[in-house]
Amino acid sequence: QVQLAESGGGSAQAGGSLRLSCVASISTYYYSTDYCMAWFRQAPGKGREGVAAIDSDGTTAYAESVKGRFTISQDNAKNTLYLQMNSLKPEDTAMYYCAADLDGDCVDFGYWGQGTQVTVSS
Repeated sequence: QVQLAESGGGSAQAGGSLRLSCVASISTYYYSTDYCMAWFRQAPGKGREGVAAIDSDGTTAYAESVKGRFTISQDNAKNTLYLQMNSLKPEDTAMYYCAADLDGDCVDFGYWGQGTQVTVSS
């Protein structure tokens, strides 16, 4: 069983910061040493957008729209994924989801959290 639980969303002013967390609970059967974790977001009326990803080697990737502002990281001891969001913009307003790909290729994210809302006001 794989469960992902996001937290840390909320409201912020433009230029402000928020940090999202995602705690992963993965049963032994599903455990893999090769994995990819990512943050996605979906704004009202828009499609889902990949924001940032990190794999088991620690390699990271970011959407162009958040490069230099957002940082993805992980604490393996705590099974927790983070997204530090700085210099927030109103266009960052969206529901943010944590996702896991246990094949490690950062392509097929089969496990998703429930999401946490981020609202940025100007």
